[in-house]
Amino acid sequence: MGRLYTYLIGAVVSVLLHLAVITALWVQWESPADDVFIQPNYVAAELVQLAPKAPPKQPPKASRSPADITREKRRQKEAAQRSIEKLKKEKDLARKKEREKVELAKRAAEQLRQQEADEKQRREQKAFDDLLAQEAAAQDEQDNERAANSYRQIIQKRLSENWSRPPRARRGMSAQVRIRLVPTGRVVGVLIVKSSGDPAFDQSVEQAVYKAAPFIELQAMDSRLFELKFRSVDVAFSPEDLRL
Repeated sequence: MGRLYTYLIGAVVSVLLHLAVITALWVQWESPADDVFIQPNYVAAELVQLAPKAPPKQPPKASRSPADITREKRRQKEAAQRSIEKLKKEKDLARKKEREKVELAKRAAEQLRQQEADEKQRREQKAFDDLLAQEAAAQDEQDNERAANSYRQIIQKRLSENWSRPPRARRGMSAQVRIRLVPTGRVVGVLIVKSSGDPAFDQSVEQAVYKAAPFIELQAMDSRLFELKFRSVDVAFSPEDLRL
């Protein structure tokens, strides 16, 4: 009996609730529309702390077999050996270049010493040759002077033999003439370089030169000696002597 009573009360309450809902909906539907105000929704901002990223998960390493480990060790050993050999080659190349540089410097120094020695020898040889040339030139000059003196004596003797001293010639008078000759010994010109002051004296000197010519002895003279010393000859005439 009590259970039935409870069920009836619940059914009544349910019906009443449904009627109330329907009535409210009908009233809201029929009521005039009022202004609708929309209130903004405020969002509360808060500082969010990001959790640190977890490191990426490494894929699990595959287990390697002993053969793989052996091959890996062999590759590492071969790589290390190649590195050692490369380093050794680089050191050998550096040592070779250094040896070549030292050898090049030695050759350059030796070449310089040889050049200096050759230059010193050349200078010494040149000095010796110059000394010989000077001695030879001095000897030639002495020989030429001796030969020239012998020809001067011939000319002086011939002039003295052919000079007729004028009566008015007196001590202290002097005339100097320049005789121009050719290799055959012929006289081609006579010039009074310094007059005695007496025309007769000067004229007698010119006449003596032409009377003594030609000096055929000059034909035996060396041509170089003739050009050096006898192409033109100066002679001084004085009553005391003749001077060439």
